[in-house]
Amino acid sequence: MEILLPEIEVIKLEDVLLKRRSIREYSSTPLTLKELSHLLFAAYGITDSRGFKTVPSAGATYPLEIYVNAKDVLGLEEGVYKYIPEKHSIIRILDDEVGYKLALASLKQMFIAVAPIVIIIAADFERTTRVYGDRGFRYVHMEVGHVAQNIYLMATSLGLGTVSVGAFYDNEIKNILGIDEYPLLLMPVGVPLSEK
Repeated sequence: MEILLPEIEVIKLEDVLLKRRSIREYSSTPLTLKELSHLLFAAYGITDSRGFKTVPSAGATYPLEIYVNAKDVLGLEEGVYKYIPEKHSIIRILDDEVGYKLALASLKQMFIAVAPIVIIIAADFERTTRVYGDRGFRYVHMEVGHVAQNIYLMATSLGLGTVSVGAFYDNEIKNILGIDEYPLLLMPVGVPLSEK
């Protein structure tokens, strides 16, 4: 079943840039569907009728797929969801949330298991390399950086915390999620423990 997400609101960027930090400790406070909507739109949402997104992409090849492990989001069943930018919606691909498994596959960084959501950024490199050859690998990694920064800034604007996690076993993450794309970054998101 496809779930349409709430519309996003405008934020003031200057304040957010000053407050952005990496946060690894989260309270037990659940996220709202509206917060999840804002985070996913910031990551890879479509910004105009031509299909351009919130991040630059070499040749508009858009090689990334955005997944979210939803452990504790108000009004949303737990599980793993795939973001559909064209409809600003999500589709559940796994019925159970897998935060604990993701944490173990990430060298036992257990804060991943505590976070109410974990955003997983994965890549289909061929979308870009078939246009740019081997240079496309570089472009894909640049795009992941743009997505991560957008998530950081949106999380900060919502009073949430996140951190980029790149230390994990790629094939384990792929197997846990049951995806074909290559996972490049995990970003747990939650209310910072000091904020509760």
